[in-house]
Amino acid sequence: MAKKFKDLTEPEILALAISLEEEDGRIYGEFADGLRQDFPATAEIFTAMQAEENGHRQALIETFRARFGEHIPLIRRQDVAGFVERRPVWLLRPLGVNVVRKQAEIMELETRQFYERALSRVTDASVRKLLGDLAEVERQHSEKAASLESSLLPPEVRQQEEIARRRLFVLQIVQPGLAGLMDGSVSTLAPLFAAAFATNASQVAFLVGLAASIGAGISMGFAEALSDDGSMTGRGHPWVRGLVCGLMTTAGGLGHTLPFLIPKFHLAVTVAFIVVLCELGLISQIRHRYMDTPFLAAAFQVVVGGLLVFASGVLIGHA
Repeated sequence: MAKKFKDLTEPEILALAISLEEEDGRIYGEFADGLRQDFPATAEIFTAMQAEENGHRQALIETFRARFGEHIPLIRRQDVAGFVERRPVWLLRPLGVNVVRKQAEIMELETRQFYERALSRVTDASVRKLLGDLAEVERQHSEKAASLESSLLPPEVRQQEEIARRRLFVLQIVQPGLAGLMDGSVSTLAPLFAAAFATNASQVAFLVGLAASIGAGISMGFAEALSDDGSMTGRGHPWVRGLVCGLMTTAGGLGHTLPFLIPKFHLAVTVAFIVVLCELGLISQIRHRYMDTPFLAAAFQVVVGGLLVFASGVLIGHA
């Protein structure tokens, strides 16, 4: 059971401070290690911050020994009520640089608030001075990080890291999302329009399209998630990719399925066909923007393939 902060003794407060500084230092070390391959300059920032946290920890240990002796109680953040639970983002590879910087801001704020609260709980002058100094350091930590960033990340390095960030975004989000959108938009055309023209009933076409979209989403999601674990390719967490791919596959199929909620069959078919053209155009634009494919070439490949599938569905429906 977690202990309330107001019930902590002075030795326990100092021991908790030591534990926090040690944990923060190790987390910054994990950030540096996870960012070193794709964002080496930002990794240096967190290496410097790790060194600073280690210095804080050493100062706290020396103060504890001088005040309370050699035995430091084992008390951690999870043993005290009121601390925010930290998501272990450092376990994911590759790390997202913006996620890491945001996590570091939260860590600094929480540690500063701890030191400010601890000041009201201790009476020893030397301990109060140290805690006050550390609170001020944490208050200035954001400014220090900004100054480190400005010195370690000149414009050309920032540009290189932005290119790396964009590459990771394409690998982890755009590629699986685009694959899902293409599959959902194209593969569901044949069964949807075959059912539509075979029955001339909007409700039947809608049910077939809905089933095809959800089924394709589940299939594509699992296929993407199980394709590789991302450790060698840098494509990120497999289940995140699978979720993105599955959702986009379902969305691609639902786009031209929803018009069949319109009771009037011919109007529903017309609206669905317009939606199909919009979907194919959107896919072409995404391929052009993120995959460096010339727009005309992307449009030709996507539109021709989509129209062939659409035509096969119409022909089968009329058979």
